[in-house]
Amino acid sequence: MASAELQIRTRPTSARTYFVFVWLLLAASSATISQSAESPSEWEETSSPFDTTTTTAAADEHPVFAAGKNCPAPATGSSPFPPCETCCHGHLIDWSDYPQTVRRMPRPGNFPMPPSQGPAYFSLADWLTDTPREAPPKSGYAPFAINAWPYFDSDWRYVESIPPDDRTLVESLKRIHLGDCFLFSTGGAYWTRYSHEHNSRLTQVENDYNLQRVRLYGDLWYSDFLRVYGEYVWADSLGAELPPPPPDVDLGDIQDLFIDVKALEYQGKPVYLRAGRQELLYGSQRLVSPLPWANKRHTFEGVKLFRQGEQWDIDAFWTKYVPPLASEFDEVDDNQQLAGTWLTYRPKPGHFADFYYLMYDNQNAAVQQGIVRSPFQTHTFGARWAGDDAGRLWDFEGAMQTGRQAGNDVVAGMATAGLGRNWKDTPLDPTVWVYYDYASGDGNPNVGDAHTFNPPFPFGHYYLGWMDLVGRQNIHDLNAHLYLYPTPWITVWLQYHHFWLADSQDALYNAGGVAYRRDPTGQAGNNVGDEVDLVVNFHVARYTDVLVSYNKLYGGRFLEATAGPNLSSDAETLYLLFQQRW
Repeated sequence: MASAELQIRTRPTSARTYFVFVWLLLAASSATISQSAESPSEWEETSSPFDTTTTTAAADEHPVFAAGKNCPAPATGSSPFPPCETCCHGHLIDWSDYPQTVRRMPRPGNFPMPPSQGPAYFSLADWLTDTPREAPPKSGYAPFAINAWPYFDSDWRYVESIPPDDRTLVESLKRIHLGDCFLFSTGGAYWTRYSHEHNSRLTQVENDYNLQRVRLYGDLWYSDFLRVYGEYVWADSLGAELPPPPPDVDLGDIQDLFIDVKALEYQGKPVYLRAGRQELLYGSQRLVSPLPWANKRHTFEGVKLFRQGEQWDIDAFWTKYVPPLASEFDEVDDNQQLAGTWLTYRPKPGHFADFYYLMYDNQNAAVQQGIVRSPFQTHTFGARWAGDDAGRLWDFEGAMQTGRQAGNDVVAGMATAGLGRNWKDTPLDPTVWVYYDYASGDGNPNVGDAHTFNPPFPFGHYYLGWMDLVGRQNIHDLNAHLYLYPTPWITVWLQYHHFWLADSQDALYNAGGVAYRRDPTGQAGNNVGDEVDLVVNFHVARYTDVLVSYNKLYGGRFLEATAGPNLSSDAETLYLLFQQRW
């Protein structure tokens, strides 16, 4: 054990040191050039490109640049262009509209409706300094400790409308103009998360440990034609009594490194090609997510073609998974491929529908609880309809899955139905959701068709309890959610889940998709138990959050009957998380 720990901590880091050095050099050079450039004399106010639920749609492309026209000649004695515009090799660029690769953050399930109107204090810092605001301050980051979307989709275009002297320190690191054609942004985040787990992973182990993570990124644009984005991550786990899961430890690696190239325009909107290492996030994240709760987020290598329109967005991608390696450089797993097509339709504000196809191929052999889990290749066809209207909320999603697993045909499925209500003008701004989640199981694993649904890369932590003991496989989950806001900078989120197996002869799967409890006879029944989660987020300042979460699982007959030596049927956890972004 000691030698393994030593091996991890003496991992070679010269390549990573070089990567960080280049990143810091770029940042310093950009800041120097930016400071030497003449500041605009006038600024125009623009609407916020970000709110607490989702990033807003990208603006239309500038008509002059889209048409490929030359820059107009300036009038005598006047400034050539408005303050947000530059002339790049004869083409006019309105930087308040670019880049247009910023993705709208899809609404997850059981989404909250946080307060958005003042006068009010929208952070603890606002309250301490007695600074009421009419609306939440603009930011490219979420006002919550968990930032779901990748940093390369953070929308900082609003910074163009702020005079340099009025920008925050974080805003001064964004939208740094290098001449007329180049734009550079940088930033990062640090988080630390303490975890106390009683009967950790349903063993009888008391597991107290601390997770640490640092992220640093650089983002360079040439006009709206070419983008280079890179992100470095360092993640570690300290003091754990059980072996940390793979996403907890990655002692310096490349999280993202890709290029975007503008391939063409279709109906006035650009179509981009992305190639390299990248995070993927689609729809509700029930099937494809970067796993924001993990110390090391999911990442993939491959290509993606995408376009965003006023009502329709479309993505087509082919990638290979990049598993986190604690003591080695992360490399592509050639045995795991994820590809698909994703369409999103927004008929009007607040309403949207997803239509998707996903192919997941995993040729790594795995047997868990006597069940041959892989190799497999699955094809998932699904749709989702969700939205809000006058305080009424809804979220419906369903998917069918076919393919081959260990030589057998796959016929499986999942379904989700949720209804909610928000009372905007009442004390505490309450939002209530009631959900039913289902994922199919198999009454006779390894024999005949495989019926256990297999989500490729889901965000299970968000949906099926914060203890990560239940995944979207062979499960029924009747759950309810309550959001309260004692003040706009405090989010209180209560959850209740009642779990039971879809098939008592199949296994119980955790949030990572691992089968870890099973009674092959089915005599243990299917009552997994009940989980209660309390999550409280304190928005300390515009880029600072503290999150506290207490969670308890009351095991049912199935867990009691399958406990065995050194295993348990009940568990509880306490999480304390601090995150600072810049």
